[in-house]
Amino acid sequence: MDDLAKQGFYPKNEQGFVYTRLDAIINWVRSNSIWPQPMGLACCAIELMAVGGSRFDIGRFGAEVMRFSPRQSDCMIVAGTVTYKMAGSVKRIYDQMAAPKWVIAMGACASCGGMFRSYSVLQGVDRIIPVDIYLAGCPPRPEALLDALVSLQGKIREERSAKNLFKAQ
Repeated sequence: MDDLAKQGFYPKNEQGFVYTRLDAIINWVRSNSIWPQPMGLACCAIELMAVGGSRFDIGRFGAEVMRFSPRQSDCMIVAGTVTYKMAGSVKRIYDQMAAPKWVIAMGACASCGGMFRSYSVLQGVDRIIPVDIYLAGCPPRPEALLDALVSLQGKIREERSAKNLFKAQ
């Protein structure tokens, strides 16, 4: 009984109620049900596809529902080289996503242009859309993408969701 009291649980006083902050509930739900939009632009997309398989199983982290419609997704994973020709489409798709939305720049090319210092390659997707998590590698391993997803979940859990929820209405 003494251990329960140290944790703040008093069975006779609580009567089956759980007390928490609204932010904690909203962020817990959001962080454990991320619906990614894969933007596979180059070779990193192969590693992105591997994460959906049974060996790495992105479903363990609540992100198994890959959505190819921006209106149904809340996390864009930009995987590969972003050329200036594709930059407009990436920006347009990001703008169509409903808030809250997050972006993972997967690989060296999406993060900083990679080895392509040419006139046709955008030197980082963060020049057109805000990026939440940068994932290094050429291409990064599927385990690294899972680690980035866990980092994004931690970032989502720390947000002020309730304030933004009521401000949007």
